Amino acid sequence: MRPQFEVQYADGVILFKDIDTTYAFVRFTDQAEIEYIFVRPSYRRLGLATQLIYLVKEVTGHPPKPMEPISLLGHKFFKLN
Repeated sequence: MRPQFEVQYADGVILFKDIDTTYAFVRFTDQAEIEYIFVRPSYRRLGLATQLIYLVKEVTGHPPKPMEPISLLGHKFFKLN
């Protein structure tokens, strides 16, 4: 079930949330380096992280990239070698 949420923007942060719950968020730099991305476990596999990545690109005007060091899951998400 896809949650109904609002998108909130702050300096270097985008949140998907409603009055009670934060479903997902991303922290990023002005150069679109993704510092941290989180999706609540019960809402994963719904495309929320992908939506956040697209919003980072819209906000910064740069192609998103992971900030070093990157985790193993980050390599998988960004399809890095």
